[in-house]
Amino acid sequence: MLRSAWRSLLHHKLRLVLSGVAIVLGVGFVVGTLIFTDTLNQTFTGLFADTTSDVVIAPSEDVQSSGFAGTVATLPAALLDEVAVVEGVAKAGGQVFADGVAIIDSAGAVLGTTGAPQFGSNWNDDEDLTPYRLTEGRGPTAGGEVALDSVSADKAGYAVGDEVSLVAPQGALTATLVGIFRYGTSGNLAGATIAAFDTATAQQLLLGGKSGYTEIDLVAADGVTQEALAADVGAVVGASATVRTGKEAADQAAADITAGLAFINIFLLVFAGIALFVGTFIILNTFSMLVAQRSRELALLRALGATRGQVLRSLIAESFGVGLVGAVLGLGVGVAVAFGLEGLFRAIGADIPTEGLVLLPRTVIVGLLIGVLVTVVAALAPALRASRIPPMAALRDDIALPARSLRLRAIAGGVLLLGGLAAMAAGASAGGASGSQLVGIGVVAALVGAIVVSPAIAGPLVRVLGFAFPRMFGTIGSLALQNAERQPRRTAATASALMIGLALVTALTIFATSAKSSINQVIDRTIGAEFLISNQTQRPFPEQVALDVATVPGVASVSPVKLLPAQVNGTDAALVGVDPETWTDMASLTFTSGALDGLESGGMAVDAQSAADAGLAMGDMATVLLQTGSADFTVTGIYEPAGAFSGFVVSSAALVPAGVEMGDSFIYAKAVDGADLTTVQADVTAALAAFPTVQVQSQAEFKEQITSGVNQILLVMVMLLSLAILIAILGIVNTLVLSVVERTREIGMLRAVGALRRQIRSMVVLEALVIAVYGAVVGLLLGLWFAVALQRTLVDQGIEVLDVPWLGLVAFLVLAGVVGILAALWPAFRAGRLNVLEAISTE
Repeated sequence: MLRSAWRSLLHHKLRLVLSGVAIVLGVGFVVGTLIFTDTLNQTFTGLFADTTSDVVIAPSEDVQSSGFAGTVATLPAALLDEVAVVEGVAKAGGQVFADGVAIIDSAGAVLGTTGAPQFGSNWNDDEDLTPYRLTEGRGPTAGGEVALDSVSADKAGYAVGDEVSLVAPQGALTATLVGIFRYGTSGNLAGATIAAFDTATAQQLLLGGKSGYTEIDLVAADGVTQEALAADVGAVVGASATVRTGKEAADQAAADITAGLAFINIFLLVFAGIALFVGTFIILNTFSMLVAQRSRELALLRALGATRGQVLRSLIAESFGVGLVGAVLGLGVGVAVAFGLEGLFRAIGADIPTEGLVLLPRTVIVGLLIGVLVTVVAALAPALRASRIPPMAALRDDIALPARSLRLRAIAGGVLLLGGLAAMAAGASAGGASGSQLVGIGVVAALVGAIVVSPAIAGPLVRVLGFAFPRMFGTIGSLALQNAERQPRRTAATASALMIGLALVTALTIFATSAKSSINQVIDRTIGAEFLISNQTQRPFPEQVALDVATVPGVASVSPVKLLPAQVNGTDAALVGVDPETWTDMASLTFTSGALDGLESGGMAVDAQSAADAGLAMGDMATVLLQTGSADFTVTGIYEPAGAFSGFVVSSAALVPAGVEMGDSFIYAKAVDGADLTTVQADVTAALAAFPTVQVQSQAEFKEQITSGVNQILLVMVMLLSLAILIAILGIVNTLVLSVVERTREIGMLRAVGALRRQIRSMVVLEALVIAVYGAVVGLLLGLWFAVALQRTLVDQGIEVLDVPWLGLVAFLVLAGVVGILAALWPAFRAGRLNVLEAISTE
């Protein structure tokens, strides 16, 4: 039986190619995802492997430092002197290292990968206390000097001796490039940039002139272990700071990075799983059709003495072989997919340099297991049906595989589908986290239900969708419909692959369109300013910017806003600092209790959801813990969230006693009535020439920036789903090719009674068209329901508008029909070329 399975594989190798391709693509996606994320992990964790000293002292942080908020936790300068004399310490050095120094390249553009840190640092010539290794020049020793990491210097087009333009939290500056250094052993900073200054300058730029450090590094004397030194230093430092060994610090940093990258891994694997799931339909169809075509052969094996178990094992062995070959080829495709994912992230601005792809043994094992298991499981049902063929069937001319009634599938699938739709409706009504969970469960249930019930509804729906075929194409149109109707399981399996992909694409498209419309509505309703001023680096900028904007002719008023991470009553929160006198002119919030007036007397306004999460009500006292200190506020207003605008709003002046010394995150500016807005915007931009990273946007430009970001996310998701859609297209091709082989004799009879080659081709094309349209219609309806449920669930999160792009949905339907036609061209060409006499004599 094993030899029989091997010979069958070789005999039907061309028929198994397309199902093998589905496995290759699915496994390739999984393997590529694992390679890509493992490479990211190694890239980031490698940054810490050789760059930590024996003992690291860091501030004890209740709220993390944030370059976005402009708050940096520090250690007192005196602590360096205290730990330097601890027994076992050979060397001690203070490090100033914080996000917030942008490098402007020689062309005047901000250097760096989108979202990547832009570090500023102090310079230390002692290589035992720093990961910096000079490659050119020298380290900075005085104000007006800077050293750049080698990757940044190369990308920015700077050489030693050049004047470098920089933007720090205090504003723009220029410095002479006196040195270029490599970071660690590889120089790879994963897209980040580093500008190093002398210690006094670094403290002035990054710490607001404080004399402290962000970290103290210690080198152990000979014979002293990291653990022993950390214990001795910890006894001196006490609870005022965190003391770790170098290994602990590196491991913790690597663990933080790995945890942060886990989302990318899960995100990509979800799409890989969708592609594999779609691929199972091709495998199921392929083996079902092959088993049907080999019914007499299998019955003859039974008549010659083969048991049901032997037939079953033979077919499982064939599927194992297909899966194994597909998985092995998928490993190679996975490498190409990893390169493609790297290119995709680079295209959206996340340029992450790597030192080469990482292929772990675990990835190879997972890829092989997935390929084999998916193929075997998908082929199991056809194999079980084949094993039930009776031996006497070999004596008959017409052999039909045992087929169960579709009644049970119709009932089970209908219950699942209706239950899923009901769960989504309930989730949409409930809203919040529980509502989102119900919608998620409903989506899965509805998809599974649609797949299960599809064979029961395929015949009637195909008849309805193709009702015009007989009138338009005559007998050929009728035959095409009959071919699609007479094998409802096959039609449903083929269409289901396309249905899944199109349902998800439709849902994502509608949701993205709704999100953009909701954002625009919120901006129109809540923002009364004509201009919004922000930093391209997404970091605070000096308060001087607001003062400069206020002096521009045509500007009526300005209102700066500060954003800070904080903890309110122990709950992580976003803190918004505003100027109460001007903020009311710039933003319109709907208050359910109180008003913004209370901010001037130390009050706090909070959105209803955040208030509920923190357990706050009107008049309650809230303790706000910041990086630099704490402050108490009384809740004087509760407002309804306005899209993305939510959180705890206080007066910026009230943050000063808590030690907050930071720039502004945004500035809202109103123009004088009747002023030419284009002229005013140009004048404001000119007035801020000294701040090259600060951008001035009109409301329309601000909307465009946000919506382009949504479009970018949608594009990435659709591109990731495109692999599943490609597999679905291959499924249509595969089904039609095998269908032509299965109906060879029938096609020969049609040719014998006068059917022309073009009519045979048209019949195959029309069959593909109606199958594709059937899958598209069901997918569009499901996707529409998914999107509506998701949008209604997230109304409280700001997605208030349901915007269905009807023309886009029509385009999807037309595109699905075109795809079906294109997928049928090759099978149709093969069908038209069949030799009439050979086809008639085929058994």
